[in-house]
Amino acid sequence: MAQAGIHGLVSMAVRKLTPKKEWLMLGIVLGNMLPDMDALAVAYATLSGLDTHGLHRTFSHSIVVIFGFALVFYLISALLKRPRIGNLGVGLGIGMTMHALLDLIIWFRGVELFWPFYGEVNFWGGYTPPAWWYNKFEMAAEFLFIALFFLFLASLARKEKTNGDFLKTLRNWTWVQFSFFLIFLVLVYIWDGYYIPFGAAYIFSLSLALGITIRMRKTVEVIA
Repeated sequence: MAQAGIHGLVSMAVRKLTPKKEWLMLGIVLGNMLPDMDALAVAYATLSGLDTHGLHRTFSHSIVVIFGFALVFYLISALLKRPRIGNLGVGLGIGMTMHALLDLIIWFRGVELFWPFYGEVNFWGGYTPPAWWYNKFEMAAEFLFIALFFLFLASLARKEKTNGDFLKTLRNWTWVQFSFFLIFLVLVYIWDGYYIPFGAAYIFSLSLALGITIRMRKTVEVIA
């Protein structure tokens, strides 16, 4: 897993470099988190007793797929004459590319960056993370960083006076994420069967982060 919250925070850090075009910044933030929704495919295969190999960090992290994805949005935008749809597609393409590259740099695992034409690219080949981290703390930390992403959105909304009507709800969801972090911080070390409840909580939390990003698009699209 790669922390979706980290990807969300990194995407917001490029706001000052982003042209002020409607839905462009929204696309960049969504694109930075969207590739890890391949967890849905992993979950389906796991529950169905199928092989999960090749489902994570492959098609959803591929430059080939990302380009095709952005191209579809461009064609729809041109057909409907709605530039913001094209801006969204460009943003998604930028964000998904940022996600894949950040995974390569910080995440101790390979990425099939040119799937399906080339194998795994791995800057960390031969390195094994410490046991306390690998599939342990890193898993629980998913929820910690989503909570931190929510805290950042709340802080920015208060500063820019946007989405004020949603801040109470956002605070509640932030506490839910902190609670998940504390719960799974214990479970990953004491229970080998934590994967299924973790997967359910993770897919829910990632979907929540995507939904909240869309709900708070006025805040997300504030260009400093």
